Amino acid sequence: MKELTKAEEQVMQILWQLDKAFVKEIIAEMPEPKPAYNTVSTIIRILEQKGFVDHEAFGKTYQYFPIVDKDDYSQFYLNNFLKGYFSGSFERLVSFFAKENELGMKEVDELMKHVKKNLKEGENE
Repeated sequence: MKELTKAEEQVMQILWQLDKAFVKEIIAEMPEPKPAYNTVSTIIRILEQKGFVDHEAFGKTYQYFPIVDKDDYSQFYLNNFLKGYFSGSFERLVSFFAKENELGMKEVDELMKHVKKNLKEGENE
């Protein structure tokens, strides 16, 4: 799986939300100032080349839909983020956020309990 640019990720977030959409529907969901139709169309074609999106033809118009699950991409992205910024150490990540957000021990303990619970649930699946 390849990492997405900010523009590609913005389009994917909309497609994950809508499930299926035409370019005009994607643009309608974007914040102002709206990008040009050709710009969004180009981004979608790149997403197709990267294997994130496919389409269904309706005459000369295409309806696009994601073929990569949002959770799968999130896991891929977070693993790369963890490796790139925290040497793959979840403890370093938690320590960083605890320090930056001035979390207390109680909040860090709750966070660790939540993570451990999710890890156990993931092992049981």
